[in-house]
Amino acid sequence: MLQSGEIIAPIILTLELAATTTLLLLLLGTPLAWWLARSRARWKEVVGTIVALPLVLPPTVLGFYLLIALGPSGLGGLFGPLFGLRTFAFTFEGLVVGSMVYSMPFVIQPIRNAFEAMGDRPLEVAATLRASPFDRFLTVALPLARPGFVSGAVLGFAHTVGEFGVVLMIGGNIQGETKVLSVAIYDYVETLQWREAHLLAGGMLVFAFLIIFATTMVERRSRRWRVS
Repeated sequence: MLQSGEIIAPIILTLELAATTTLLLLLLGTPLAWWLARSRARWKEVVGTIVALPLVLPPTVLGFYLLIALGPSGLGGLFGPLFGLRTFAFTFEGLVVGSMVYSMPFVIQPIRNAFEAMGDRPLEVAATLRASPFDRFLTVALPLARPGFVSGAVLGFAHTVGEFGVVLMIGGNIQGETKVLSVAIYDYVETLQWREAHLLAGGMLVFAFLIIFATTMVERRSRRWRVS
């Protein structure tokens, strides 16, 4: 079975999904995190609440509305043809969109917290040296917020790897296309293939331990760095 790719394929697909989702969230979420941290707009917390919704919404509820949105009658039918697709539902591209929505608070919130903890002083000093706003953001804000980026990337990647409800709702169980690790484990348990289920579940357990340990070490180092 290992040679047939029935176990390897979901692992590779999950890693591809997690890496793509995390990279896109870092690129697109950083400006949003900066705005949430620095803006004085009265309605910014409304946006912040929307970003945090996946933390409390049941995955099946979020997956249901994403399925409608990504289907042929929603945004999937409108933008799908641009990518050569009739719909984003039950495709890898749809999984990426859904994973970005579901993992968004795990990436954006740590970055926002890092920007807020930075304070105004470093940027004010850079401004007195005639640094432009973009230079201040690039050479001062981003390096100081590095622990937040590391935590956001680690948490976003890990959260995407562990998704189940959302990916099952919008992606189904298509081998090589949408069958990720969590869905594969469920499928093996449902068909009483305990050996394969133990193999994948044990790997996920080790992965989860390493992620929590790494996140803890990053937070400790960031606290020491701030004190020093």
